[in-house]
This record gives sequence, C-alpha cells and structure tokens, in this order.
Amino acid sequence: MKLRKGTASDIDAIMKCYDTARQMMRTAGNHSQWINGYPSRELVAEDVANGISYVGVDDDGDIAMAFAFIIGDDPTYTVIEQGQWLNSLPYGTIHRLGSNGKHHGILRICVDFCMSQISNLRLDTHADNSIMQHAAEKLGFKRCGIIYCIDGSPRIAYQKHMKP
Repeated sequence: MKLRKGTASDIDAIMKCYDTARQMMRTAGNHSQWINGYPSRELVAEDVANGISYVGVDDDGDIAMAFAFIIGDDPTYTVIEQGQWLNSLPYGTIHRLGSNGKHHGILRICVDFCMSQISNLRLDTHADNSIMQHAAEKLGFKRCGIIYCIDGSPRIAYQKHMKP
C-alpha cells in the first residue's frame, strides 16, 4: 500500500473510510466512539489544508485507509492521569485512523510510515475500542494513562519509542 498526503479530492473517499470504521466499531460493541458526526467533513478538510491528512492507496488505486499525523506537541496530551508518558522527547501523534475494511494490518502500515518520520509516537483510543487497544499493544505501544479530548471525554493514551 502506498501512503501519501491526503488532498481535497480525497475527502469523499476519506469520509467513506471513516463511515466504514464507525460501522466496524459498532459491530464490535463500541457505541461510544466517533459519535455525533465525528470526524466531520470539515475536520477532514482542515486536516488536508493543514497538511496532516494521509491516505493509503491500495493496488487497485482505491483509498483504503486514512489518518491524521501530527509531529509536535498535542495540547490534549499535556496532562496525563493515572500514569505518565514514557519520555518527553519530540513525538508524532496518530489520530483518526480508519479504513475501508478491505485490508488487514492497517495500524501496522500506519505505524511503520509514522516511525519512518519520527521514532517516538503517541496515540489514544476510547475505552470501548478493544480492537485498537489490542492492535496498539501488539505493535509495542505501552499504555501510559488517561488523557482528555477537547470535549473532555477520556481516552486511553499509548506511546511507542524506538531508540535510534
């Protein structure tokens, strides 16, 4: 799968990935994450405009996955409760990972790409998202504590650091 920056012309396909991801969450019993239209089309357009939107294009030329990747401080990660970050080195954050459901190993593909950019990664997920928790831990992410989104909702925070 080839990863590249998302463009304005990708937004419809990105939204389809997010719709599929939302349906997969519901099927797995996660009814609390990505509610009330999140992630919105406006947020995706903002990610594209800010250069933090990425897509994975499969061999058929279809957008199979989408995510936001930000290198630099994430304001929602400033305070962590019930634990601590592994380190305070510069990091990248993976947000809003979703796929069209046709490929396996999407998180691994995303993490491999992001680790090629920076060796210190953080991500978070909802307490009801056991699939993402398991996948993150399987890829070597360590559960660090609880952070709070801008809307005040809690998320389980993870970090992975590869020493150079």
